[in-house]
Amino acid sequence: MMKMVMIAYNEAIEMEVMETLERCALKNYTKVAGAFGKGTSSGTHHGNDIWPGKNNVLYVACDEKDARALLTCIAALRKTVSREGLKAFLWPLEDLT
Repeated sequence: MMKMVMIAYNEAIEMEVMETLERCALKNYTKVAGAFGKGTSSGTHHGNDIWPGKNNVLYVACDEKDARALLTCIAALRKTVSREGLKAFLWPLEDLT
């Protein structure tokens, strides 16, 4: 069964997130750069003087085995960059056209 992994992260850790994706041998993704938001541990990012910084979002469609491996890698990365903000979510993909 196919899965969608959504990874939301502070733009400051772009290199670390992309290296993690490469280590998991996942080459296909969709990136939304410059997303704004607020997280419990990461604070508010609106890209302005009051709330500086932006987030990026990656969407990775893959099989369940690869999705679980990616989530494990992201969990390990979170331990080293937790102050920067990094979350991953897993969704089922019911139709792939």
